[in-house]
Amino acid sequence: MKAMILAAGRGERMRPLTDTTPKALLKVGGRALIEYHIEALKAAGVVDIVVNLAWLGEQIVDYLGDGGHLGVKIVYSDEGVAALETGGGIFRALKVLGDEPFWVVNGDTHTSFTYSQPQPAGDSLAHLILVPNPEHNPGGDFVLAGDRVQNSGGAAYTYSGIGVFSAGLFMGQTDGVFPLAPLLRKAADDNCLTGELFEGLWSDVGTPERLKEVDKLIGKSSAGTMRR
Repeated sequence: MKAMILAAGRGERMRPLTDTTPKALLKVGGRALIEYHIEALKAAGVVDIVVNLAWLGEQIVDYLGDGGHLGVKIVYSDEGVAALETGGGIFRALKVLGDEPFWVVNGDTHTSFTYSQPQPAGDSLAHLILVPNPEHNPGGDFVLAGDRVQNSGGAAYTYSGIGVFSAGLFMGQTDGVFPLAPLLRKAADDNCLTGELFEGLWSDVGTPERLKEVDKLIGKSSAGTMRR
């Protein structure tokens, strides 16, 4: 199974930190955000990883290289000067991701999720990992009814930025800039979207304040480990 880590975004909410450093390379606990995802994917046996690039992408290439020193194999999907948004970015990378389902991971999150392989129904175009709603998204994004993800009909959870996707979700699309959300909404309406709830550690590290919070959390966890 392959994975794609989304790392092309400009990170406007994270400025001024992202004026000189791509969001995925911002550090918590002394390590770049993207390294934690790579480590977790490798632990789950996922070693073929695609990373998309746009803003300051050359820094990501210089930092990660081919992934050999991390025990994985990394290839890059270069989107040029401006990112293609999430949908367009994944679509462009399909030629290297192949025909089998693949993980997609937002590079600006931090989580203890283990990437154990889910078993979605055969008609599922994507399988989303949902989380309890954080303070900055109190209304949630999607409703979970059994293993089906719906747009309405109950209490909503937040999409974590982690999921298993199939190329079929992007059928009919063409190369260019487009968002992912409308494709997921349509799949939910067509009853072709599945998901599960994850209640472990997860944070959308989208602002400098949240970056500091996660850094403090990792520091406390490390200190506790050392004391034991």
